[in-house]
Amino acid sequence: MKKKPQKQHPRLTHPLVRDGKGQLRRASWDEALERAAAGFRQASQTYGPDAFAMLSCARATNEMNYVAQKFTRVVMGTNNVDSCNRTCHAPSVAGLSAVFGSGGGTSSYEEVDHTDLIVMWGSNARFAHPIFFQHVLKGIRNGARMYAVDPRRTSTAEWAESWLGLNVGTDIPLAHAVGREIIHAGLVNRAFVERATTGFEEYAQLVEPWTLTAAAKVTGVPAAAIRELAHAYATAERAQLCWTLGITEHHNGTDNVRALINLSLLTGHVGRYGAGVQPLRGQNNVQGGGDMGAIPNKLPGFQDILDPVARVKFEQSWDTVIQPRYGKTLTEMFEAMETRELRAVYCIGENPAQSEADSEQAIRRLAALDHLVVQDIFLTKTAEMADVVLPATAAWAETDGTTTNSERRVQRGRGALVPPGEAREDIDIICAMAERLGHDWKFTDSQTVWNELRSLSPDHFGMTYDRLEEHQGLQWPCPDMEELPSSYLHGRLWETDPVRRGTPAAFGLVQHDPPVDLTDEEYPLRLTTGRRLDSYNTGVQSGSFASPMRRGEYIELCPEDAEAYGVSVGEEVRISSRRGSVTAPVWVDPALRPGLAFMTMHFPDEVDTNQLTIEANCPIAGTAEFKASAIRIEKLVPAWT
Repeated sequence: MKKKPQKQHPRLTHPLVRDGKGQLRRASWDEALERAAAGFRQASQTYGPDAFAMLSCARATNEMNYVAQKFTRVVMGTNNVDSCNRTCHAPSVAGLSAVFGSGGGTSSYEEVDHTDLIVMWGSNARFAHPIFFQHVLKGIRNGARMYAVDPRRTSTAEWAESWLGLNVGTDIPLAHAVGREIIHAGLVNRAFVERATTGFEEYAQLVEPWTLTAAAKVTGVPAAAIRELAHAYATAERAQLCWTLGITEHHNGTDNVRALINLSLLTGHVGRYGAGVQPLRGQNNVQGGGDMGAIPNKLPGFQDILDPVARVKFEQSWDTVIQPRYGKTLTEMFEAMETRELRAVYCIGENPAQSEADSEQAIRRLAALDHLVVQDIFLTKTAEMADVVLPATAAWAETDGTTTNSERRVQRGRGALVPPGEAREDIDIICAMAERLGHDWKFTDSQTVWNELRSLSPDHFGMTYDRLEEHQGLQWPCPDMEELPSSYLHGRLWETDPVRRGTPAAFGLVQHDPPVDLTDEEYPLRLTTGRRLDSYNTGVQSGSFASPMRRGEYIELCPEDAEAYGVSVGEEVRISSRRGSVTAPVWVDPALRPGLAFMTMHFPDEVDTNQLTIEANCPIAGTAEFKASAIRIEKLVPAWT
């Protein structure tokens, strides 16, 4: 196959501003910061504080995210702050919070090493989360059984005892059938359900129609395989139920998450060592960004903006007034660009021009802004559209601070390299911006920021830099300076004392809702998207490095579909959805089933897959349905004919 050249995104080494001819030119820091601040000031004074929005960065430090959300709420006076958490795992946070009151995964990675059963549901962790998958392999070597639930027979599924290849968008029927079988087989953990949960009777009634036979017809999974999974999960002493974007990137992603959590409540596989539910986060600090309050509905430390006690605490510390209402999610921000309600955006380390569903629409909306400021390490597609571009440092190599991973572990990072050219640390840039807008913040280093966060977030209070270094990271909640935190959450649910047990966990009463973008004669193939091991998201960072595994972007088809369409490996075809068309070479993958195609978002400069995806959003979390688009493919007519 002929490889297309991968676009190189140059490292930003000096500020850029857009000149009178519409071109980005080099500028001094003073000019760039003044231009950036003036645009924010103009938007706020003319249209009000909610005309501004902040996109914070899931790859930057906790400290940066804390300062970014503080800038939004204190300097600009709005709660319009969000990050790419909205693109991927917002349904996980919403679902977990609704059930347990906390949006983090319930277990540590180490517990996967010692569990008895692992269910990987909608997760090709071997490619998308290779570090976590090493723990899965340790668990398997230690005797754990592993089940994979995924439309594709992925690299992860190759290690499974059984692969349940369900139809895209049928996770709820499958989960309900597993739950019904557990109930009918008498495998419910009755003591746990009666003591620690609510809504069981309603849940049992809800899942009753989903017999093994009924579920098999809808999901495409054989009844015997569904029964096997149900019995294996319910009878395991300890089980880990893990999911990623195959569950969350749907128009009903939060409902999908609730359906899986129901299974853990039914069996008591939560709140114990080795037993829990685990959403695997993709970015190195997507968990931490939310923890630090870089989301529109929570202040740092998961404290709700609608809670007046929480607001008063932050208002007194920050000497400000916080709006007593939620801000806009990333999804709502883009809708507000369309209506011109949103006029100015400060985008730090994100590339929404290429990462959002229906990318042509996203670009059109970004172009409608009066003022766009991008702070990044590379000249991304989004940065190319900006009025001001600010060069930042790379969080993983040039910045001091902390990050928080999927197991809620906060870890120290230290700058090891001198940043190139005039690049400055994110926090320094934000504080310089705040100063031009009338706020003189004095953060001498990242530890100063962290200590301010600790003073306001009880769950982080016990995590001093010294303790983080001593213990090589700590998991939240860590409210105590003496005791070490538990590796797992919600052990309270096993307490016999109702007071110590606290709020019970509620079963989620969710219904099956098929994908929005239905297949038909015109668009007969179901396209699902995901990641590959050798590349990273929109390819801005990974695209500059060679990989012997990399073939570039292509559309994967099963052998039967390739034969039916008369296409071969390497042949360029046109792929069209109801939103747009792209061309890409074909790759044949026997891991796919007839009617299912697969692509990634790693090479948008060559093949912009998100021109095909649909902006059908989860009404609770705002995450788009990247995993279920209807497409057709067409052979290209040679130019010489």
